[in-house]
Amino acid sequence: MKRSFVHRSLGLLSLGVALAALAAGDNKSGFRDVLDTPAQQSALAPRAPLSGLAQAGERIVAAGQRGHILWTDDAGAHWQQAQVPVSSDLLALSFPTPQQGWAVGHDGVILASSDAGKTWTRQLDGRQLGAQMVAFYEKRLAESPKEAEQRALEAALAEAKRFAAQGAETPLLDVWFADARQGYAVGAFGLFLQTRDGGQHWEPLQHLVENPKALHLYAVRGIAGSVYAVGEQGLALKLDPASGRFEALNMPYQGTLFGINGDAGLLLVHGLRGNALRSIDGGRSWTAVPSGLQVGLTASARAADGSWLLASQSGHVLASRDQAQSFQPLKLERMMPASALIGAGPRGLVMVGPRGAQAIPLP
Repeated sequence: MKRSFVHRSLGLLSLGVALAALAAGDNKSGFRDVLDTPAQQSALAPRAPLSGLAQAGERIVAAGQRGHILWTDDAGAHWQQAQVPVSSDLLALSFPTPQQGWAVGHDGVILASSDAGKTWTRQLDGRQLGAQMVAFYEKRLAESPKEAEQRALEAALAEAKRFAAQGAETPLLDVWFADARQGYAVGAFGLFLQTRDGGQHWEPLQHLVENPKALHLYAVRGIAGSVYAVGEQGLALKLDPASGRFEALNMPYQGTLFGINGDAGLLLVHGLRGNALRSIDGGRSWTAVPSGLQVGLTASARAADGSWLLASQSGHVLASRDQAQSFQPLKLERMMPASALIGAGPRGLVMVGPRGAQAIPLP
């Protein structure tokens, strides 16, 4: 696999932006690295590309291009911009409590907020990540592990050294926190991190993840007491609490999976070319769910009435009221390509994508 700059698929945040920034650095003496440049305040931020959404109590928080993080307390009618210490493109958010949240994105950035998304501090970025991964695995190998574990650690160390050699460019694509201390972040080339102390320390999990091809991981979620991650080539992982390993599930679809959602009785995954699958036995078996679409299903959410929603890269929104056994398209006044959506109020949702944020009333 070519080890190059990777971003969340579908062109929401393009390589051209990064190359333009590098060119600016070559041509302008005043250039500052995006990791050293706070996000600029802009009245147009709600209309700029946005990639992630999360619920912080009653508040909805969005994140996107150039370090923009926005929040709304009125279901998307009005947005305010947060104070963010970087201008890296941000891709995903997680708020385990109404006040405490995390955001991740390009350049290996991990940010934290303790005031419901109004202000953010940096916990980690790609300039430190590679070296920390190398140090972690060198320490583990020096502790004389058992032979089987040693082989896994040696492979993980080699991968960590490649991450370190790349510098800050590897993106984190998703983040999920179970509570204010325990969280996970995943990204390109199988990058998988864990924290047990609210992000004060992040540890790599490559040696505990069944992903020998280092496939990109696009989503991580906790569902009904279990933790799952999905990514390229139909890769779906589930944490085995006994061993601490993320083991691969047997999936009938071998294309890219963009997301996973669910509840105590359902797992729902979705990906390229309109593919969606459901499981009612914790991922042991799967059934294809017809979507009627041939475009990528990029986002999913649960509406206030209990229905499941899927959104596409072309702006379709599908709804299911039978636990994702079937989906029907909703009639929308305006279609907008989606990267994330979230239920907002009793009869609405908020969607974000390349055209910014949109509040949508449900029929």
